[in-house]
Amino acid sequence: MTPIRVRIGVLGLALVAGLTAPTTAATATAAPPAGTAPSPTVEERRLDGDVPRQILRRSGFAAAAPAFARGLGRADSYRRARAVVAREGTALWRRAVDRAQGRGPARGDLSRDDDRPLYWARLGMTRELRAWEPGFGLSGRQRAALLRELERASRGQGDIRLPRDGRGRDGRDGDGHGKGMKRVLLTGFDPFTLDRDIRISNPSGAVALALDGTVIDTPDGPARVETAVFPVRWRDFAQGAVERALRPYLPRVDLFTTVSQGRVGRFDVERTNGAWRGGFPDNDDVSRTETVPVADPASQPQWTTTTLPYAAITAADTGRFPVYDHTSVTEIPAGGGEPVVRPDGPTPGSTARAGGGGDYLSNEIAYRATLLRDRLGLHGALPGGHVHTPVLRFGAGNTDPGTGTVTDPAFVRNRLDIVAQTRAIVTVAVSASGPDRS
Repeated sequence: MTPIRVRIGVLGLALVAGLTAPTTAATATAAPPAGTAPSPTVEERRLDGDVPRQILRRSGFAAAAPAFARGLGRADSYRRARAVVAREGTALWRRAVDRAQGRGPARGDLSRDDDRPLYWARLGMTRELRAWEPGFGLSGRQRAALLRELERASRGQGDIRLPRDGRGRDGRDGDGHGKGMKRVLLTGFDPFTLDRDIRISNPSGAVALALDGTVIDTPDGPARVETAVFPVRWRDFAQGAVERALRPYLPRVDLFTTVSQGRVGRFDVERTNGAWRGGFPDNDDVSRTETVPVADPASQPQWTTTTLPYAAITAADTGRFPVYDHTSVTEIPAGGGEPVVRPDGPTPGSTARAGGGGDYLSNEIAYRATLLRDRLGLHGALPGGHVHTPVLRFGAGNTDPGTGTVTDPAFVRNRLDIVAQTRAIVTVAVSASGPDRS
């Protein structure tokens, strides 16, 4: 059987060409000798390039990692180190959200809506934590727990505060809205394919920063949006990062949508998600080709489906980019044979080889989130699924990564338009999703 190499709607579809072969998972995750700090990851080593340094300097985020290292240096116990990690990780997330939403001092000349300062600053902090050698004994297990906490906190996963009784963040009724406020959970992703173009921004991450904690006014009343972002790493997903982050909240929200970058010049509401990893390298240059690993694989379906109101979303005028109800999948038909593309969705008994969102981590987060929805018994009650944004592009004169140009007016305008249209899509989805479940 010839492996599928066409990536349709996969976080960075059409970016496969020119990438080097991935390292093996064993090489990428090998443990350091006992008593030594682990080496920087592939992601962290990219920090030494000119573009990441420029993004951090021009955004005012260059001091985040050094300040974090000083805080760690003052910790004289594991308990205090954990407190530093939780505090500084949350502060980084809140700083990025405040910057994206126009709060606080404007430092540097990089557009406020940019998601990249958060990404590169986080990597600076994880590299400092990985290299830290405290005066007290720190086991490998404890260091790994600190790294997990830093990831969770700096991605907004510990800052999801859904309103209760129609009130705003922290239960305060500061939004001027009464009881009945709907609750929306939205997720985005880090930048990716950085070895192809290290300047890359991910508009889904920008969407998450721009919408976190905001209230959307809909014809049916207000809706509060809470957000988080996820890494582009196979390992984190296999370890249950999506389920840990979303499980406490799905029973309490009125709508959820995972968001990632997809095709050029269009939005897609992905109808069907497949239980297959296609092997495209992640941000640590690790590849995985296998069935999506989940708990209780014996009851694992090959396909899950969106419950977003796709007909209403695609019919609405939400912005400059067309929005499609995307139904195509790639399957191995029941009984075996070669993979085939089915433009109208999977056939009974087939085996997944690509969902509507492809076979990369955008498909996988959609599959995991909707499978979690179904396993919680919420399929008929909770609208949820995946939205692909257009690819974020530079202006015509800056498409070559060799220029070193990290931003231009077209790049900023495209990102702002994608963010605004995603917000409009969420507004339509909330309005079309039935009665208030408060």
